[in-house]
Amino acid sequence: MPRPRTHEEPEHGWPLGWGASLREFRTFLSVERGLSPHTASGYLSDLNHLAVWACGRELPATELTRDHLTAFLVAQQSEGKAPRSLARLSSSLRAFLSFLRMEGGEGAGPEAVVKPPRPPRILPRTLGESQVEALLNAPDTATPLGVRDRAWLELLYASGLRVSELAELPALSVFLDEGFLKVMGKGRKERLIPFGAGAERWIRAWLALRPGFKPKDSALFLGQRGEGLTRQHLWRLLKGYARTAGLRPEAVSPHVLRHAFATHLLDHGADLRSVQAMLGHADISTTQIYTHVHQARLRALYDQMHPRSQN
Repeated sequence: MPRPRTHEEPEHGWPLGWGASLREFRTFLSVERGLSPHTASGYLSDLNHLAVWACGRELPATELTRDHLTAFLVAQQSEGKAPRSLARLSSSLRAFLSFLRMEGGEGAGPEAVVKPPRPPRILPRTLGESQVEALLNAPDTATPLGVRDRAWLELLYASGLRVSELAELPALSVFLDEGFLKVMGKGRKERLIPFGAGAERWIRAWLALRPGFKPKDSALFLGQRGEGLTRQHLWRLLKGYARTAGLRPEAVSPHVLRHAFATHLLDHGADLRSVQAMLGHADISTTQIYTHVHQARLRALYDQMHPRSQN
């Protein structure tokens, strides 16, 4: 079976050794760094833009210089790429050049990539506690599927899981008596996350019904045919429950519930390091954006409630 081409790859493959370099880099990302296929594809999508630009100038990857890389980034900026996209592209370039250097290449290294201007901070969208409560109450728990959906909604909000982590969560990774679940996150890093009595109650109710779905999969949450729910299925279900709860579907996603989990923990006094551990962030600077959400909510509350806020 022929190897599937990457996004924008020419029909006959990349010239000038680019094809081999990109294939080896994809293998490195998946095997040695343990990144998911989705994340690896993001890197390759960025690098395909570089390959198109370089091949048009007959430049092999091993002969790129600082001037070439700067010219490429300027060209991307002139095409209207947003600051956030340029920042991601620069990160992909540095990772690729680090790989080439590690493999013995003599071309430019990661230090040759000029850092783009810092993109503006975009605060993550979140939901208020009453909105989350309405969403959790949306499934019809008089039905087995409603119990299942109430259980995964409760767990998603109680644990801050990524939707991919929820879809892949094995039933044996949930320890109800201890109130913890064990999840394999990004980079194959394992973490333990506590969850509360609300999630425990509904997971127990779902587990009592789960054998009736004739499981064909180890996943905790199953479809009607006994297979594990996919990320796409969970997204569709969540959008439907957002409508039922009277929320705008475009404003609700699994990641918005993850943001709500983190923001509400900080609202109620959790420390940032604990939230970082539960979210599975490698760098606390990723978690710190939630402190800005928290501060914005405090400011709004102060402006609304304090008698001297407008004086």
